[in-house]
Amino acid sequence: MTQMAALKPKHFLWRMDGAVAAIQLNRPERKNPLTFESYAELRDTFRALASADDVHAVALLPNSGNFCSGGDVHEIIGPLVAMDMRELLAFTRMTGDLVKAMLHCGKPIIAAVDGVCAGAGAIIAMASDLRLATPNAQTAFLFNRVGLAGCDMGACAILPRIIGQGRAAELLYTGRAMTAQEGEAWGFFNKLVTAEKLEGEALALAQKIASGPTFANGITKTQLVQEWSMSLDQAIEAEAQAQAICIQTKDFERAYRAFVAKSKPVFEGN
Repeated sequence: MTQMAALKPKHFLWRMDGAVAAIQLNRPERKNPLTFESYAELRDTFRALASADDVHAVALLPNSGNFCSGGDVHEIIGPLVAMDMRELLAFTRMTGDLVKAMLHCGKPIIAAVDGVCAGAGAIIAMASDLRLATPNAQTAFLFNRVGLAGCDMGACAILPRIIGQGRAAELLYTGRAMTAQEGEAWGFFNKLVTAEKLEGEALALAQKIASGPTFANGITKTQLVQEWSMSLDQAIEAEAQAQAICIQTKDFERAYRAFVAKSKPVFEGN
């Protein structure tokens, strides 16, 4: 199994808070844009998390009042104009691979959104399992505003499932920013909190999830992703098999014995 505690990324901040990994993009002077290198390093990190037994949840945190301003205009957008189709497809597949790595990492991901959350930043928030935000968060799937289609990094598949087809279509056709209040009302954000409390609440939520039955949580994440393409009958059968596996875990037995003893179960992830 991979041990992530010693990870020292070059292009973002990483720290472990118990079994929670906290990630922050680290270019606050530019509102934390992504570069070719940070995209790739994030993708590789989430891929590695799939086999990490020391990480039970992930918190994506803002830095200096902003979450992520998307692809860096000078370091990504400019060079893309000069690329040929082969190079462009390699780039767009790489960015999509980041989302796939997030979906398949087996760890619940909490995004804590403050300030600017635009373009690929909005996608990263969208691809997380849970989202908290401050009242000042501005989330924009702004691809349309720079001459691109709204179908970027899975947006047309995932966003309608979160906020509904009509609302997603509006945001993707216009590129306008979704306010934090809209995001909460539409189900994009699970909760709005003040900027002072955002990081603490996100980490507390991640810790709460990390203290649960982590093997079972990984199964839940897998099913949430895989059941998108299943019929109802297929989903019910897949869940029957998944739950039968979870019943065999020691965590299930621990929960039973704790219930009998009228105590709180201590899960160990096996």
